[in-house]
Amino acid sequence: MKILIADKLSKVGIDWLEAQDDVEVTINAGLPPAELAKIAGEYDGMIIRSGVTVTEEVLTNPGNLKGIARAGVGVDNIDVKFATQKGVIVMNTPDGNTLSTAELAWALMLALSRKISPANASMRSGEWNRKAYQGTQLANKTLGVIGLGRIGRAVAKRGHAMEMRVLGYDPFFAGGCPEGTIEMVKDIQEICKRSDYITVHVPKSPETLGMIGPEQFAVMKPSVRLINAARGGIIDPQALLDALNENRVAGAALDVYLKEPPDNPAEVELVKHDKVLAVPHLGASTEEAQEQVALDAAKQLVEAIRGGEVRNAVNAPGFGEAIPDILRPYTELASRMGALLAKITPGAIEKVEVIYRGAISELNVSPITTYLLTGILSSHMERNVNVINAPVLAAERGVEVEQITTAKVQEFANLMEVKITTDKIQRTAVGTIFGKKFPRILSLDGHHMEMRPEGHVVIILNDDRPGAMGQYGSIFGRHEINIADLTLSRKKRSGLAMVGLNLDQAPGEEVIAEVRAMESVEDIWYLELPELPADESEEN
Repeated sequence: MKILIADKLSKVGIDWLEAQDDVEVTINAGLPPAELAKIAGEYDGMIIRSGVTVTEEVLTNPGNLKGIARAGVGVDNIDVKFATQKGVIVMNTPDGNTLSTAELAWALMLALSRKISPANASMRSGEWNRKAYQGTQLANKTLGVIGLGRIGRAVAKRGHAMEMRVLGYDPFFAGGCPEGTIEMVKDIQEICKRSDYITVHVPKSPETLGMIGPEQFAVMKPSVRLINAARGGIIDPQALLDALNENRVAGAALDVYLKEPPDNPAEVELVKHDKVLAVPHLGASTEEAQEQVALDAAKQLVEAIRGGEVRNAVNAPGFGEAIPDILRPYTELASRMGALLAKITPGAIEKVEVIYRGAISELNVSPITTYLLTGILSSHMERNVNVINAPVLAAERGVEVEQITTAKVQEFANLMEVKITTDKIQRTAVGTIFGKKFPRILSLDGHHMEMRPEGHVVIILNDDRPGAMGQYGSIFGRHEINIADLTLSRKKRSGLAMVGLNLDQAPGEEVIAEVRAMESVEDIWYLELPELPADESEEN
């Protein structure tokens, strides 16, 4: 096979490729898209980093190209959607920087505690002032780790070596952590109240942006120190600046920012602050990390092209051909049910239960459960979740997954029933396939309906009273948003009604807020799902 290295790559990765008997390596780094497009189709695989952009132009005539491996995590410089259309597998290497980022978090923690940076600056200026730089030790202190993915667990594991008490909190996953003895808490406020050091290791998302803000700073010890080597904005920069200026926290160390280099006024002030240790996003900047991602990219790409396991693919399930025809539509149903349930179910996920009823229960439905997990986990994670890594990610986060099959059915030949349990609530959904290929949601929390899980979906829970539907219908109308489809279910005993809407356009935040403000509305959720096959509209 012919492999093109189109970007600067560590020699470790190149050496491994050249040692393979069935691989021919070409190094041609830094080509602009127009030039890369001329040669990309001559190769079976391509390895890039962040310096090269793989555009639609590059992939228009893919030729022999079967896979692209990114030596790193982000794939923003690859047109993944177009690559998928062209049948080109896109892979990243998310594990290579785990240790380097965890070690940087500890380096920042230690340097902040012992005032290493200002003491060094003082020495360079010719001073000798030991008293001004008295620090504090980490032993016997309490470390709060927010986010227990790969990096968070690595940080927590090292906390015990430093003789610290370790608290763990994950906003999305409520299971335990296998890395040493960690006291898991279910409330971020408890982490903030009890910790002497707080380090964040969660992805950046609407749920995590500003998750440490004024409310959290209000309960912290004045001696607390915070470390952010995850993503900019997880710690609210203005709230942090205010807390430092008012002596409500002792210090902070930052490796990441809202924009790099930082231009947010609060972050600019933080970088200059006497109580802040700031570095220019060094998390993955070690020789070992760069070597590891290069080696991972090379091995993953060659293995995939050889027809072996596809690892860390961001756009390819990898085992679709093994799924029987009768089960194929359930892959779509499962991922959509998962995404929908994840949207309407608050709290940290503890358990996922799925029951398959009818003839499908006699088949291997494990792949369908995996698709369900991809839908559930994708909304909670920054990294790409696919059928390759979803079960591993769920297990790592202590999510219990239970799969049950039974031939017993009621109204439909085949049913898929899902229940998600979090630390706050339980939600259920029932789905099936109409016409052998069209996914339908038949029930949400016992509200019987018939909803198409596609496009712009809005779910409203409201008091069952006259005029409620007309009120929010008029809100959508006023904003020129057309309701394409509607399904309604009432529960007389609870006095609540649930409405599922398919809209022609995405409702803005102001529209959702206006509906939520209605006296009769208990809650409203919006999510966007992929469109169903084109012939679905012909059926209707």
